[in-house]
Amino acid sequence: MSSPAVVPARRRLSGRQVETVDGLLDAAVIEVAETGFDGMTVRGVARRAGVSPATAYTYFASKEHLLTEVFWRRLSRLDPPVADGRRPTPERVAESVRGIALLVADEPELAAGVTTALLAHEPDVVALRDQIGAAVSARIEAALGDRSNPAVLRALTFTFFGALITAGVGNVEYAVLPDLMAEATGLMTGRRR
Repeated sequence: MSSPAVVPARRRLSGRQVETVDGLLDAAVIEVAETGFDGMTVRGVARRAGVSPATAYTYFASKEHLLTEVFWRRLSRLDPPVADGRRPTPERVAESVRGIALLVADEPELAAGVTTALLAHEPDVVALRDQIGAAVSARIEAALGDRSNPAVLRALTFTFFGALITAGVGNVEYAVLPDLMAEATGLMTGRRR
């Protein structure tokens, strides 16, 4: 499922560089909210962050890279779901993806931008997408339990990413994704809520 390059190449950052990167990511969220993905540019993000475009490009290759990093950071800050083996498998899977489903739920322009950004083929985005995929898969696998079927895990992971895209283009609300995942899990495992 994931490629060998799961960690984007980035040198150690000094304190000031960390502040610059954080400022660029914060500015990207504001910029996409105001301009939409199509109007967003790295130059605009750099201007909003108070740095030169060259500085912004030192850390981020594109607006897709910026937004994928925003999503990755939000995902990596989520608390792991509480493992409760007494709950039915569909409920555990729904809970495992709930936080992910809601990461951009209240920010429609960011959600649309992240949806587009995650599909980019540039190396920095691919590396982050691999990390995101591995993290999502790990959460679902933990919810399935020790004896999870690898085929079911793959199918549920693919189902969740398809659901994220469907929500990202506005065809379903992010808030219903956990319930849809519970339904899919029940169908795939033969276990209902």
